[in-house]
Order: sequence, then structure tokens, then C-alpha cells
Amino acid sequence: MIIASVEGWVEAPLARYVEESRAQMALLLHRSGQVVAQAGFTRAVEVMTASALAAAVNATSEELGRQLGGERLHEVHHTGARKQFHLAPVGTGRAAYICFTVFDAESSLGLVRVYFAELCRELMAAAPSKSPTPALGLDFERDLNRNLTALFGRA
Repeated sequence: MIIASVEGWVEAPLARYVEESRAQMALLLHRSGQVVAQAGFTRAVEVMTASALAAAVNATSEELGRQLGGERLHEVHHTGARKQFHLAPVGTGRAAYICFTVFDAESSLGLVRVYFAELCRELMAAAPSKSPTPALGLDFERDLNRNLTALFGRA
């Protein structure tokens, strides 16, 4: 399985998670969609597409949770005809991440949840204390929305 990361401390916990949960693919990313690590993807375009969609689903679930009662929806699970996905936040002392996991009939949601909890504990323990500087500005979403509004002429 191909494992790649921009931060080496996440590789071993992610590799264990994918192997033990029997997942096919996993992404660990910042809430903005910036990929921190990936496992099981074979093409860059797959990683880019999955990270953009995962960030969008995460943002949507946060807003739906806010609209429905003030709290974000903690995790999202979807069952497809052949594959399923699980999306949930991962908190470390360093930063807030999200983990997107794709699995099939070789695994189950229960297995993914059990090993996801273990992944969260391992990442919390392995995270360096110094917070990284994100490649995208902290106000990226606000700036993007302001620019889109200017481009399309909406007030």
C-alpha cells in the first residue's frame, strides 16, 4: 500500500489504522482540504478530488449541525453499492484534522470506528508540540467567498 505524507509523524499511525481496519484508502487532511497524509491512492488526481470532497462534506456537516442545534455533526458515514466512507474529525494538540476513510465489504463500520479511535490516540501522542504554519492562510475560506462574490456580482 502506498503511504505518503508531508509530516512524517503521521505515517506510522495511519499505516497501522489502514491495515488494522482493512480500509482501502485513507486521507488525513486539514479542514481546508490540504492533505497531510494519504494511504492507498495511486494517482494524484484521486487524492486531490477526495480531499476537496472530504473538506466540502466536513464543512457541510459542520453547518448542518449548527443549523440543527448548534453542534457540528461528529462523523459522517455513507454506504454505497460496493464501497463505504467514514469521515470524522481528528483532534491533536497541534491542529484539527479530518480523516476520510474508504472501505468495502472486507471491513465494517464497527472496525473502522474502533481503529479510528486508536488512530486518534496515536496521533495525539505522536504530534509535535509546535503548531505548523498552514500553507493556506487562516482566512482562506472568507477570502475565497469574498472573491467569488466579487467575481459573480452578488452582494
